[in-house]
Amino acid sequence: MSVQGLNDAIARMRADGMSDVAITAFTHNYHQWESDRSGFIAEENVKPLKQLPSIAEVMTTISAEDAHEALAHTAFLKLNGGLGTSMGLSKAKSLLPVRLHKGRPMRFLDIILGQVVATRSAQGVDLPLVFMNSYRTSKDTLQVIRRNRHFKQTDIPVEILQHREPKILAETGEPVSWPENPDLEWCPPGHGDVYATLSDSGILDTLEKAGIRYLFISNSDNLGARPSSSVAGYFAQTGAPFMVEVARKTQADVKGGQFVFDKTTGTIRLREMSQVPKADLAKATDIKRHPFFNTNNIWVRIDALKAKLAEYNGILPLPVIRNTKTVDPTNPDSPQVVQLETAMGAAIGLFEGSVCLEVNRPRFLPVKTTNDLFIMRSDRFHLTDTFEMEDGNYDFPKIHLDPRYYKLIQDFDERFPYGVPSIAAANSVTIEGDWTFGASVKFFGDAHLADPQNDPDPVTRRDRAYVRDASHVGPRGIEKGDW
Repeated sequence: MSVQGLNDAIARMRADGMSDVAITAFTHNYHQWESDRSGFIAEENVKPLKQLPSIAEVMTTISAEDAHEALAHTAFLKLNGGLGTSMGLSKAKSLLPVRLHKGRPMRFLDIILGQVVATRSAQGVDLPLVFMNSYRTSKDTLQVIRRNRHFKQTDIPVEILQHREPKILAETGEPVSWPENPDLEWCPPGHGDVYATLSDSGILDTLEKAGIRYLFISNSDNLGARPSSSVAGYFAQTGAPFMVEVARKTQADVKGGQFVFDKTTGTIRLREMSQVPKADLAKATDIKRHPFFNTNNIWVRIDALKAKLAEYNGILPLPVIRNTKTVDPTNPDSPQVVQLETAMGAAIGLFEGSVCLEVNRPRFLPVKTTNDLFIMRSDRFHLTDTFEMEDGNYDFPKIHLDPRYYKLIQDFDERFPYGVPSIAAANSVTIEGDWTFGASVKFFGDAHLADPQNDPDPVTRRDRAYVRDASHVGPRGIEKGDW
């Protein structure tokens, strides 16, 4: 790598008005990337975490008074910088409608605001809410917040603005140039940037002055990460400076990041799947060997975080993660770039006495793809008046929608004009090819629709259809009497 490449990137950041903290963080990540291109964490160097306290076990040790006291001193921080480009979105992902509530389309953002307002009312707490927006999500997000007549917050800012950094050419280490769309020359530094952003913004001092001791951080696309007095109470009771909520893996979670015990440092650390050598993937994805995954629901004591930031001059030295993409995500022929990112949960290794807590599955309901959105919009869920995404057992069917026709949200919505079919009785759903669905369609068992590419009318619309396993009801998995 050339020194000139880093210098050019720094010059671009200064011209863009990036702070010294942002530039220092980028410089740290760039040097780390230069010195260790692999970034791998080998299985032989770690030990799996298998026995952890669960919220179900510890709830009986927390009094209602202590739980309420902890929540009364907690602030809620939502990471809201993502655009959902993998689903074809160009605005904040949190503005995507999730489902109807009393006839009204509810977006992620509406549900988050509803959860906070409902908790404030029920618990009698202030519960400040802050969004970490990016330069692309700030305007639209603030517009929605201002229009919500139920949500009020005056003394504490509702936004801190995430940093941004240049995308780096994979071959040369120089900042990429893309005149066709200069915005695509920039990227966020990953959610690990939350700590530098908190340091830069000065909001930690503001929160402390308001009597806030604890910060609960989660992703805006995880509607299960609701305010919880029980979890807040347990965190306060432990006296730990840092806590991560983890959940027990199913086969659907094998790609999720995991916390492991580092044999070299003697600390807990986060290992993302991108940091696992290929030779170790089988062991790393074995859910018996590594039974827990990272929900990215983080609790941190503000005084401990301020002390740690002061120790490292405002920049936590987190492991860098290489995210290799093309400069234009929609154009596979555009130049290959590296986005230098860090993960929020990786900070666990910096705080002595950090802990993990096993939580129930309802606290992890993310939407990363249209497959996830399909479940969220289905009859598996009910959105309660307190804005809880409620399901019977949270053991969801495996969904596979043909990415050629359902990956992008516009294509997805066009093919489900009456809403997604019923999956209450489905074990799995596989849709191959281009199908458009009518009203009141129901999926049963291992529902499977084969690609109708040789059908004279491949784009099919029918109401009240029953879709099951093709082996039981015909070559295309359709109940013949109803389709």
